[in-house]
Amino acid sequence: MTKRVAIIGAGPSGLAQLRAFQSAQNAGADIPEVVCFEKQSNWGGLWNYSWRTGLDEYGEPVHGSMYRYLWSNGPKEGLEFADYSFEEHFGKQIASYPPRAVLFDYIEGRVKKAGVRDKIRFSTAVKNVDFKDGIFTVTARDLPNDRLYCEEFDHVIVCNGHFSTPNVPHFDGFDKFPGRVLHAHDFRDAVEFKDQDILIIGTSYSAEDIGSQCWKYGAKSITVSHRTAAMGYDWPDNWAEVPLLTHMDGKTAHFKDGTRRDVDTIILCTGYQHSFPFMSEDLRLKTANRLASNDLYKGVAYVHNPDLFYIGMQDQWFTFNMFDAQAWWARDVIMSRIETPDKAAMLSDVKDRVAREDAGQDDYDAIWYQGDYVKELIGETDYPDFDLEGACQAFKEWKGHKKKNIMTFRDNSYASVITGTMAPKHHTPWKDALDDSLEVYLQN
Repeated sequence: MTKRVAIIGAGPSGLAQLRAFQSAQNAGADIPEVVCFEKQSNWGGLWNYSWRTGLDEYGEPVHGSMYRYLWSNGPKEGLEFADYSFEEHFGKQIASYPPRAVLFDYIEGRVKKAGVRDKIRFSTAVKNVDFKDGIFTVTARDLPNDRLYCEEFDHVIVCNGHFSTPNVPHFDGFDKFPGRVLHAHDFRDAVEFKDQDILIIGTSYSAEDIGSQCWKYGAKSITVSHRTAAMGYDWPDNWAEVPLLTHMDGKTAHFKDGTRRDVDTIILCTGYQHSFPFMSEDLRLKTANRLASNDLYKGVAYVHNPDLFYIGMQDQWFTFNMFDAQAWWARDVIMSRIETPDKAAMLSDVKDRVAREDAGQDDYDAIWYQGDYVKELIGETDYPDFDLEGACQAFKEWKGHKKKNIMTFRDNSYASVITGTMAPKHHTPWKDALDDSLEVYLQN
């Protein structure tokens, strides 16, 4: 096959795409030439933890939003690779909520086994992608050698994620606040905030988890300010939920209900923006963070140029295995195993997906909506089938466990939808597990 394919990013989505092509090659197919561009010096995307914030050593914006003590905030049984189980990787079943080091090891294990590292150009930042006369031109910078160059490709697959460009609101008084103001993107170590009164703005998963981390590692108090509604969990005694911040007066935070309190640090858990500054305007995806992304046929192919694909751009219940389903599907379009319809049909597909998402009533509808989406894509490729209904049920149980006790939900166990094996109970309750290294975690 003479086609050339550019993959932008070697995080979970980009690695899924590399594995998809390797899987086809391993089955005897003739695959395109694949080149993956990765800005960081190692693979893993957000799971490649770095202490750096702001700019990296080459002056590039730091990609990672990963912090030291992050544990999976959803059961691993909902993200397990269908072709590479946790038991295959670790030689045994492990507990259901792994820390970041354990998940990174698992992600890395599959691509090491696949032998795809030689297709990745590390420390290489894509600066521009444009399209003319049926060909994409990718302009990239070899960062260590400060060398800019261009190459041509028949297809581009964008896999840079959408949890790296922070959405940063302004509140009056921030400029005179005597403490630290930071976005979740720059949060690295909860120990830094020990004995402090923390104000968190936002009710996203970041707010929930960063607040929990600060509580676990000894923050004096946690105050979470919401714009529309409180998260409503049964929080510890030193945790409060209040309406939206109106302004700061020195270190005193004032809220919409007229209450106020003094705080030492403000953490903005206000979400992320889809950002593709390296894509030319006619190729740039513009969508909200939702389950049915704008302008993506089957949630993958860009309707205005179906030779271009975006992987993992949806709001997510499913993650790794959904990226796999999308990557296998994109691969099969590129290899002419699947044919995309005309533009009108693709736009109709997007409209239908948006309408079906909007018809959902609650999070449970959203879980099954995305489960059905993953099942749909798997049904069109040779990606191994797995118990998607079981994965949806695991997510449903997970939500129930969080409502029961937000600080103990990670102590629960679920059965693998790949092997059927029940996860063991972790040896230490999450709130007491202060050492989350791979070695300590695996001491089941």
